[in-house]
Amino acid sequence: MRRLTWSVLMVLGLAGNARAEEDDVHEALRALRERQAQLEATLAELQAKATPAPAPVTTLSSVEAATEPFAFTDFGWLNGNSRQTDFPLDGPVFSPQFMFDGNYTLSFAQPKDHSLVGSTNSGRSGEFQVAHLGVGGDLHWKNVRARIMTQFGLYSTMTARNDPSPTRGQWDLANAYRYVSEAWAGYHFDVLHGLNVDTGIFMSYVGLCSYYDFDNWVYQPSYVSANTPWFFNGVRVQLFPTDTLKVEAWVINGWQSYGMYNELPGLGFELLWRPRPGWLSLVTNEYAGKDTLTNPGRVRLHSDTSVQVKYLDTPKGALTRAAFSLTVDAGCEDGGGVSCFGASNAPAQSFVGFMVYHRAWFWQDRLALTVGGGAISNPGRYLVLTPPINGATAASGSPYFTQSPGDRFLAWDGSVTIDVMPVQFLTLRAEFSHRAASTPYFAGPGGITPDGGNQGSPGSAVDGFVPDLRRTENRLQLALMIRV
Repeated sequence: MRRLTWSVLMVLGLAGNARAEEDDVHEALRALRERQAQLEATLAELQAKATPAPAPVTTLSSVEAATEPFAFTDFGWLNGNSRQTDFPLDGPVFSPQFMFDGNYTLSFAQPKDHSLVGSTNSGRSGEFQVAHLGVGGDLHWKNVRARIMTQFGLYSTMTARNDPSPTRGQWDLANAYRYVSEAWAGYHFDVLHGLNVDTGIFMSYVGLCSYYDFDNWVYQPSYVSANTPWFFNGVRVQLFPTDTLKVEAWVINGWQSYGMYNELPGLGFELLWRPRPGWLSLVTNEYAGKDTLTNPGRVRLHSDTSVQVKYLDTPKGALTRAAFSLTVDAGCEDGGGVSCFGASNAPAQSFVGFMVYHRAWFWQDRLALTVGGGAISNPGRYLVLTPPINGATAASGSPYFTQSPGDRFLAWDGSVTIDVMPVQFLTLRAEFSHRAASTPYFAGPGGITPDGGNQGSPGSAVDGFVPDLRRTENRLQLALMIRV
């Protein structure tokens, strides 16, 4: 038994010595590796000193130019901007997009022909209608860029009927373009923070609100937006000197026109500034053109300026965010029998207006409440939408609602809008709006269509028919909008 004990002790002693020697070896290897790393670092430092790096080359296309403009924060809170941040259909070359805007609109006057007046997105009362169905997307391959978006539904007729330019000449421009809301292509240059040159039909942001209701705080925009252009057809150049500033210039056919009214194209520019950290947005648009059909001596000038401020941002609170927007527009027409400020032989033809909205978001932006409205004064009525009495269009005009130099038009409106947004791709909207004008303008119970339907040429007078026009309108709108 004693011999066995000594044997076990000898074995354990030898094992302990082996482990100690193994630990010494690992410690030595670790020390060697640390020494090797130090020597390699010293060698790299000596080589760097011996071979200085080449001096940087200063070019317009620098590393800083890769910074995407306005990408430093989320601007989904802005009126006129999509809140979408995820793009499930995004692809390496083409990113498809689907948009749907359907509504049920009820005028409290309940016109018997179910027709509305003075709206850019709702033409029928007491009916379920598709305002816009759009299928398209964005092409982005290297520096080539393009966008296509269709417009089916009421937009395809309501937008085209407000453009009189197709009556000048042939090839029926209204039908050629009526099913397209955007169709443009261009090239991106790596200059400063980006330079884009595009041509085609693209959206106008004169009046702040977007052409697509999904992007807006309200469904029926106030007059400043409703009576100013929704699209331009021509060439635009966008320069981003910094990632907070855009300078944009336009050479276009005219004021919301597929064709050219006279021989001079419309000219304009935009300045957009969104400084860090992203609670403020300032934009101004300036425009000049000759946009009166068959009157080449008349010049139109227009200025549009908006400020938007987000003054509260508490993502974890019940009240998530709060913001307001203010838009002010002023313009006039001069020459060809009218003047900006009025004269004995040239009545005043001008436009001045504003709209202001306040919006609050609740419960992680799933619910929002918007309150606001605006007013305009437009002597001469050159920007007032022509009521579609007996099928009247902007080109035909209407004997029941004159738009002659000096004709007075004052109007104001207010609205309350509730949005339910369970996901970022869907908005359910309920809106009540009240609108008023200084002259009978809105459809009353008798409607604006002769008994038996439209008669004669569009906009012509019909014996024995008098449209029922009222000075006020109360309207309820329910809408479902999708953007993916």
